Amino acid sequence: MHKVKIGLIGLGNIGGNTHCGYLTELDSVELVGVCDVVKEKAEKVAAECGTVAYTDYKEMFDKSGPEAVIIATPHYAHTPISVEAFERGLHVLCEKPLAVHVIDAQKSIDAYEKAKAVHPKLVFGMMFQERTLPFYRKLKDIVDGGELGRLTRVTWINTAWFRSQAYYDSGDWRATWAGEGGGILTNQCPHNLDMYQWLFGVPARISGHAHIGKYHDIEVEDEVTAYFEHEGGMIGHFIVTTGESPGTNRFEIVGENGKLVYENEKLILYRNRISMLKHLRETTEKFGNVESWYTEIPVNTKAPSGHRVVAEKFIEAVRNGGGELIAHGTEGIKGLTIGNGIMLSSFTGKTVDVPFDADDYERRLLELIRTSKYVKTVRDAGDTDMSASFSQV
Repeated sequence: MHKVKIGLIGLGNIGGNTHCGYLTELDSVELVGVCDVVKEKAEKVAAECGTVAYTDYKEMFDKSGPEAVIIATPHYAHTPISVEAFERGLHVLCEKPLAVHVIDAQKSIDAYEKAKAVHPKLVFGMMFQERTLPFYRKLKDIVDGGELGRLTRVTWINTAWFRSQAYYDSGDWRATWAGEGGGILTNQCPHNLDMYQWLFGVPARISGHAHIGKYHDIEVEDEVTAYFEHEGGMIGHFIVTTGESPGTNRFEIVGENGKLVYENEKLILYRNRISMLKHLRETTEKFGNVESWYTEIPVNTKAPSGHRVVAEKFIEAVRNGGGELIAHGTEGIKGLTIGNGIMLSSFTGKTVDVPFDADDYERRLLELIRTSKYVKTVRDAGDTDMSASFSQV
């Protein structure tokens, strides 16, 4: 069996625990090196995983001979590392988000396209493991199947992201413009933003309202409400925060043929007997609703899901010279476009048309970094079990 030689860059909670955990269990992988700017962390993880420690990713590329790399560093580093990897003809699996802003995301995509001209079998994947979660997969299946007919409204209230001040104080890069590039939209919600675009596409217009440090001592957003308009008339609502407990994760998808609701590990379809759009045009009744039927949709919750499933698909594609991925790297720019659009709308107080001026957003972000007077307090920056932060739906 051809073992794919993988280098892992970034050994924080996700890299050092989650990724190292499954990589050492896979027969199809040889972990040829691990890299982190903190030497002690790199050496500790390397010893645990039986591999070589590096503090410079370029040195790891030079000396360990990887075929593929997994990038699990803080967000800003995703762009230079992925670009360097592609220039060397290496396959890349990148943690979310692809980048902090659209300009950097496009740099990674351009580097991939350029490298692919020379290495046509190059594989570029995104670690959007929530696409593998059973309830979300079933949502995708139903929406793509056209069961609901023309979609009219989507409302996603996802406030089940509660984070304490201690969480934000656990790393010097967390919740800062310079270290993370944003708050809940950049850290917790790239999966939600990707899920939204995976199901419905990128909106044509975005109106966003982001509250900076409303509940926490941070300089970035911890509560966001956004309104989307799509070509064809569908509207969307996106409501998220890290300052609400108990939180809610309720997803409503409304179409002419009924309403699909996901909440509390149940997926309910209210199926209309006839199209509500046809009914409202043709009925002679003034108040009568469309007759609808309540159906609980069965979902196989035992199906494999999570980081390992995404990685296995990526490794299989590398070994086979191509193949199906859970999420292709070039898709990473789509959810990022929504997130950047929400923040740009909030900054300007105006509805943003998509595509928007990405250079303008980058300039605003750089200005926030330059003028920041926020003093970060770091407490207990050691390793933390992050498994409780993953969606379990």
